[in-house]
Amino acid sequence: MKPSGHIDKLMHRIDGEEVLKHRLRLKTTIMVVKQLVLQGNSFRGHDESDDSLNPGNVLAWIGFAVKLNDQINSVVLRNAPGNAKYTSPNIQKEILGIIANRVRCKICEEIGDSCFSILVDEAVDEAGREQMSIILRYVSSSGIVTERFFTLKSVADTSAETLKQAICDVISQYDLQIEKLRGQ
Repeated sequence: MKPSGHIDKLMHRIDGEEVLKHRLRLKTTIMVVKQLVLQGNSFRGHDESDDSLNPGNVLAWIGFAVKLNDQINSVVLRNAPGNAKYTSPNIQKEILGIIANRVRCKICEEIGDSCFSILVDEAVDEAGREQMSIILRYVSSSGIVTERFFTLKSVADTSAETLKQAICDVISQYDLQIEKLRGQ
């Protein structure tokens, strides 16, 4: 009888406290992933169950944060709803992908309108898939020759046409000016 009591209104109403809990949960995971990336550490363990002695670095570092901060303790791991823990491998990969994309954008900003060159290498991974790594070389604004790993791209084969297409895709995706590309 009351429009404000309809199920669609109730489903979309989340109070501010719940939003803050979700943000703290996600922020904790983001900070842990960011730190592990900076240190070059692995994320996952072999056994990530609740009673595991070695659950992997993400869960171990979140557990460490729990010991330091009661506010984090109240919203993460066992105190989080099962569908919003923000610790799954997919969430970790998504956070890592966002961080990687921000780094690539920062590299593109550093290059700006300057000339650059690319270094390309290919290798076969453990699963037998061909992968191509792209490294950008440019002179920084302070006059220093800089090389930055840019991306790793899966390719069907290592023919010149396939590699050329993958390189063109990366260059266009990040709005790098092909006219500024120089050979070595």
